[in-house]
Amino acid sequence: MLIFVKLGGSLITDKTRREVFLPDVTARLAGEIASALDADGSLRLLIGHGSGSFGHFAARRYGTVSGVRSPEQWRGFAEVSRAAARLNRLVSDVLWEAGVPVLGLQPSASARCDDGRLVAMSVGPVRAALEHGLVPLVYGDVALDSARGGTIISTEAIFSFLTRYLRPDCIYLVGDVPGVLRGDTGEVIPCIMPDNLGDFRDSIGGSRGVDVTGGMWGKVDAMLRLASEVPGLRIGIFSGAEPGNLERALLGDDLPGTVITAAG
Repeated sequence: MLIFVKLGGSLITDKTRREVFLPDVTARLAGEIASALDADGSLRLLIGHGSGSFGHFAARRYGTVSGVRSPEQWRGFAEVSRAAARLNRLVSDVLWEAGVPVLGLQPSASARCDDGRLVAMSVGPVRAALEHGLVPLVYGDVALDSARGGTIISTEAIFSFLTRYLRPDCIYLVGDVPGVLRGDTGEVIPCIMPDNLGDFRDSIGGSRGVDVTGGMWGKVDAMLRLASEVPGLRIGIFSGAEPGNLERALLGDDLPGTVITAAG
């Protein structure tokens, strides 16, 4: 069983304040991941995390997602990369201390985009890490772009690209809300499919705090398209703020929150 897990920036940082990491929350999640790996020897994981209050603040200041052209923007491009890498090191250290054998892989070292779309990234190191029992760790990062000069790639974009090569069984996006919420009622939408998306499209909101990668609607849109491309792929969006949710999901118990699938 191969599962991709994203630890959302809203979960592991305070997205309303610049570069505020939440070590206690991250340590609890790392403990749940380690416990699940110990309980199920067949479980393989790829972990990613958002940039939260680290990369998003700098990216918004320089407009990095829209393109990088001026000397100031290129300096900002490097600043965003450094901020994202600082958070990645913090997350990596917490996971390692919990006993998770993570191998950090910097997306911007090989990622290439074309007008905002991720078109190339080295898959070999990720595949090799999984084959040797390690847990690859990726994150939202900058990338060179043939049309824009540079841009931002979200963790969801990285997951979408890697899914086409590695074919995970499940993708879990773990954040600070209980699932995809209806903006008009605040209720969790239990299942989203192509057939019922029209019922919810206008009521799915954005993101709390600073987010340059599309907020909740961007996540839903990307994951729904991916589910339609990969038969049998199960995608879950749920809260990691409730202790035990992540571990139960990894071990195959009932999935909380919202399930995204190509068919009912």
